[in-house]
Amino acid sequence: MNSLLLGSFPNKASLVAPGGSCERSKIWTNNCLTSSYAPTTASWPKRKIKKEYNFLRFKQSSLVFRCEGIEGGPTCQECNRKHIVKATSGQSFESEPPAFDSKRILTSVKNSLDAFYRFSRPHTVIGTALSIVSVSLLAVQKSSDISPLFFTGVLEAVVAALFMNIYIVGLNQLSDIEIDKINKPYLPLASGEYSVGTGVTIVASFSFLSFWLGWIVGSWPLFWALFISFVLGTAYSIDVPLLRWKRFAVLAAMCILAVRAVIVQLAFFLHMQTHVYKRPVVFSRPLIFATAFMSFFSVVIALFKDIPDIEGDRIFGIQSFSVRLGQQRVFWICVSLLEVAYGVALMVGAASPCLWSKIITGTGHAAMALILWFRAKSVDFKNKASITSFYMFIWKLFYAEYLLIPLVR
Repeated sequence: MNSLLLGSFPNKASLVAPGGSCERSKIWTNNCLTSSYAPTTASWPKRKIKKEYNFLRFKQSSLVFRCEGIEGGPTCQECNRKHIVKATSGQSFESEPPAFDSKRILTSVKNSLDAFYRFSRPHTVIGTALSIVSVSLLAVQKSSDISPLFFTGVLEAVVAALFMNIYIVGLNQLSDIEIDKINKPYLPLASGEYSVGTGVTIVASFSFLSFWLGWIVGSWPLFWALFISFVLGTAYSIDVPLLRWKRFAVLAAMCILAVRAVIVQLAFFLHMQTHVYKRPVVFSRPLIFATAFMSFFSVVIALFKDIPDIEGDRIFGIQSFSVRLGQQRVFWICVSLLEVAYGVALMVGAASPCLWSKIITGTGHAAMALILWFRAKSVDFKNKASITSFYMFIWKLFYAEYLLIPLVR
């Protein structure tokens, strides 16, 4: 029985009076144990000891909590204050990111569009679109031909041709990454903005879209124009045996001549004449003039485009006319060819039976010939920026010519 009573008491080591010393704890504990040997009938001392122990333990825990608060530990008010501060600061941080993210997204979209704009070589895109619209107008015989059918046919041709144009210029950049790091470091592939994988994806996608559109339109002149452009554009750029014709000056010029002078004039005219208007094939006087004049112009573009790029071409073994003959000599050959073309255009305009066509085309070609000559005299051959600026001026003359071609009668 005594052992049972002893087992119900707390452990001796745990009976420490709050705030007391070890010596006082021993005396207090011994007194409690001595009293445990009292007769079993006196059970009230046990109950009393239990109550006192529970009370002392409660007091001890409260004293510890209060001491922590006094000695620098956090009180309830301080804990609540910390939680409020954290909640308030968390809300303010959460409200800021949306504005920051939207600005970042806007900047990213803007940079992506700018990179694609440079990748597409916009001067060639504008030239392709203008040439197709201009040649399509040659198929118009009366005012009623300007109808929704006309605009649909032009839109089909322009979109399919622009897709193919992006394929051709993109493939050229993929093949010329190292050369463009010297000649055109602002292009996305040369600057590292686009990876090779990104370039391949864009090029493959646009070639597929071009052929897909040409096929569903159902115009054989349009489809063959796209196919021949694809073949010549690939042969011009891709670096495989027997191809990469841009390394050879004559072959490179013939590729550009075939696409810009022959295919654009004839194929897109036939697309409008036979597919859109369902008329028989007729090679009119304005169409023959456009093909002949643009043959001169295409040769000039093929020769002149290599003048600003002579440094990189020489390093990588591209035997352009500029590398072989020198910049200034090729420059003046190009200017002379264009002046001859404008002279022929003046004679064609003078022979026109329409007075208004004679005046407009004659005045326009004479003005462009004079501007070309005076502009050429101001070029600084020691300054690459000056040569590049004149090359872009050649493209502006190219655009202007396509504004005059529909007026030739």
